[in-house]
Amino acid sequence: MSVDTVEQSHPQAEAARVETPQKRRQRLSTGVLIAIVGVLLLVGLISTTGSARFALSDAFDAVQLPTVALPGFTTILVCALLCLAAAVGYLSGRMRGRWPLLAGAVAALAVVVGFLTWAASGRELPFPVSNQFAGTLSLATPLVFGALCGVLCERSGVVNVSIEGQFLSAAFAAAIVGSVTQSVTAAILAAVVAGLAMAALLAVFSINYLVNQVVLGVVLNLLAIGLTGFLFDQLVEPASLQYNSAPVLEPIPIPGLSQIPFFGRVFFEQNILAYLAGISVFVVWLIVYRTTWGLRIRATGEHPEAADTVGISVRGVRWSAVLAGGVFGGLGGSFFTLASTGSFTKEFTVGNGFIALAAVIMGRWHPVLASIMCLFFGFVTQMASQLQTLSTPMPSQFLLILPYVATIIAVAGLVGRVRPPAADGIPFEK
Repeated sequence: MSVDTVEQSHPQAEAARVETPQKRRQRLSTGVLIAIVGVLLLVGLISTTGSARFALSDAFDAVQLPTVALPGFTTILVCALLCLAAAVGYLSGRMRGRWPLLAGAVAALAVVVGFLTWAASGRELPFPVSNQFAGTLSLATPLVFGALCGVLCERSGVVNVSIEGQFLSAAFAAAIVGSVTQSVTAAILAAVVAGLAMAALLAVFSINYLVNQVVLGVVLNLLAIGLTGFLFDQLVEPASLQYNSAPVLEPIPIPGLSQIPFFGRVFFEQNILAYLAGISVFVVWLIVYRTTWGLRIRATGEHPEAADTVGISVRGVRWSAVLAGGVFGGLGGSFFTLASTGSFTKEFTVGNGFIALAAVIMGRWHPVLASIMCLFFGFVTQMASQLQTLSTPMPSQFLLILPYVATIIAVAGLVGRVRPPAADGIPFEK
């Protein structure tokens, strides 16, 4: 290699190592957060006694897997040291290439294992691992639908704060139609129609009448709360047996795969909406990144004026994206009614639409990453529920807010600053 080549390549190598202020803040905040968790695990050693048991099967599994026992003190100590080592790596700024991602993955695993070991140490009952993962998928299913709804809308340039309202109206429609017809298919179709109706309201006021999209989303949520609450009080509650007893979705085991120990029950013995959620993630990714329509959606979300100059109907594309999102919002809303008790209660979506919106932002408006964030929230929610049955030393009030605390920490400390589509929330005037 000549001297000139070395001189030319050296500045490029130096430029590649330059860290932007944004990246530096994210690296430091991640390192500090991991260090704090590592210190908390060390503090938890004071109250750790005995071993922690983890059950890989429940009493109904055909194949009973062994229960794994981990020494409480040693496991937590190792997890704490792993967290502190990862924190040192982040704070020093010396990690390059894939090392930061690897250190983050190791720290995340150490946090989960260390925390669960601390919570389960010395308890009479083992921590049910299979229930944890099966419950995670169940809780994440409506969030995935909501996140896909948000991705399609915001990729086209329309901010959708009304996912909660779509969930609520769809859940109400599924309860009414499902109760009258006793048909799961009819209930899901009614939920989709309700989601489309809410999406149409969002589209007509935000795209055609250029109403502020954030304010509009809040108004639509209040409309859904007020309308469903009024109809529930006047129509449903006085005749609950007739209008609030929809059929409940049954698990659909996939032949052969559902018999696999541990993984079969977790992944291949879910209801139809859970399977649809997994398929929908792939479909939306394919649409957004591999089709002409997806290219137009991204173009109208990034630079609608340029899209308009090449003949793309910006309003038409945004309308189609918002309505497609409404379909997913309706499917997510139907889950709340059909996957639990088959009945509706006022405001029982309990803010899951806003969690789905947070997953969209945490996932950087990417359908796959947003779905992973939904799984994260589902995991923490299910974990909080499981820990309540173990009589852990953690207060029950904190366990109830743990999923929301974890989401705030993830958004503020781990995700860092994200850039939405450039025209997101900006009305298009031709």
